[in-house]
Amino acid sequence: MPGTRKLGRTTDIRKSMLRGMVTFLLENGKLDTTVTRAKEVRSLADKMITLGKKDTLASRRQALAFVTKESVVTKLFTEIASDNAGRNGGYTAVYRLGPRRGDGAEMARIVLISAQEKAEAEKKKAEKKPRRSRKAAAETVTETKTEETAASVAEKVEEQAAAVEEAAEEAVVKETEETVAEAPAESAD
Repeated sequence: MPGTRKLGRTTDIRKSMLRGMVTFLLENGKLDTTVTRAKEVRSLADKMITLGKKDTLASRRQALAFVTKESVVTKLFTEIASDNAGRNGGYTAVYRLGPRRGDGAEMARIVLISAQEKAEAEKKKAEKKPRRSRKAAAETVTETKTEETAASVAEKVEEQAAAVEEAAEEAVVKETEETVAEAPAESAD
């Protein structure tokens, strides 16, 4: 039942805080807060999205009475409600983040499911490469390293072969020059 947690605040301050948090969540798609606040915000945000799915004048006025920005209400009724049209509740998810550094309060991130699905879809489109198993990836890396090693060894062998050929040619040229130099001397004797 929403609204049963007092959160250490008076009624007016608590309602104002929750209104602001729901508005921020609907505007940005995610919100970092404590776990207990996230649970309260979750139920209220789900109610606002359900109002957005009705899309009547009365539901729009109820949403405007709770959400603090008109632009967020417009976004709620146009984008968020249409993204969650096939869903019957559960429009948000709460993920625990661990303790807060200052006072050790347990922190959580509340996320709109439709926004999360969009982010995952964009991430998948960005990857575009099919996922391979670790074994296949390791084999590919091994094959690549083997190919690189073979290529580098082949280059070294070619360089050494070229050096040997050059040395052999130089030796042949020297022998020919020596033979040519000795031949006229012998013919002169």
